[in-house]
Amino acid sequence: MITDTDRVHLRRCVELARAALQDGHQPFGSVLVSAEGAVLFEDHNRVGGGDATRHPEFAIARWAAAHLSPEQRATAVVYTSGEHCAMCSAAHAWVGLGRIVYASSTVQLGQWLHELGVPPAPVAALSIRQVAPGVSVDGPEEGFAEEVRRLHRRCHGDAGADDGLSPSGR
Repeated sequence: MITDTDRVHLRRCVELARAALQDGHQPFGSVLVSAEGAVLFEDHNRVGGGDATRHPEFAIARWAAAHLSPEQRATAVVYTSGEHCAMCSAAHAWVGLGRIVYASSTVQLGQWLHELGVPPAPVAALSIRQVAPGVSVDGPEEGFAEEVRRLHRRCHGDAGADDGLSPSGR
């Protein structure tokens, strides 16, 4: 169940996704929060330079492995604007991170990209539950769907997507 506290962190993820888009990357943002509620790490997508593995969820897994004990990782929560891809789901599970809460789902993203004529990704669009069945997962949070959809429309060339970015935002 998604709480009001979860929604606050999801709002930050959407803000980070918007920042990613403004910096020339695909619109994804993620936040790592401790069991005590402290924000430990946040990042946004950085694939615009050509490295398709520079997802924020993958960066969180790497950071957590280097900076947190196994116990701290297991009780931390990862918030993200979009459901983890298979690569990030696997990294999350291998590192032993706790719960995931996401704003928009892989299914939603697939539908939006299909509508925009974007070719499928080179990796199967699997849900977190398919890749990492032992991880606690909550999402999508429908209150963010339209905003995240507009960011993806803007990213993939739909100039009519009113997401609050100026035309020079990319």
